[in-house]
Amino acid sequence: MVPDLAGWRVERMPEMPESAYFSLPPDWICEVLSPSTERVDRAGKLPIYAAVGVQHAWLINPLARTFEVQRLVQGRWTLLATHAGDELAHAEPFEAAEIDLLLLWGTPRQQR
Repeated sequence: MVPDLAGWRVERMPEMPESAYFSLPPDWICEVLSPSTERVDRAGKLPIYAAVGVQHAWLINPLARTFEVQRLVQGRWTLLATHAGDELAHAEPFEAAEIDLLLLWGTPRQQR
């Protein structure tokens, strides 16, 4: 099973493996939802990610223009936030970075 994007804390993966795949589950995953993949991503992949201990999940739906941030708490996914539209978001585990949702939807932000 492969997420659309994944990340590991340097403490857990100090060097990139030379293999074609990683056996170490990621700390963070991101799935880009589409009508053909949303059911598999939510009902199929999320439970498996939880079972192997992935701590954070982002679900991005470009058609609905939504960005969900979830954290694993006691083995269950907890929705922390849903961002939408033209928001500037901060999301675990990268809350120090500002995410311009308009860029996710392919729309440049107009300068004021």
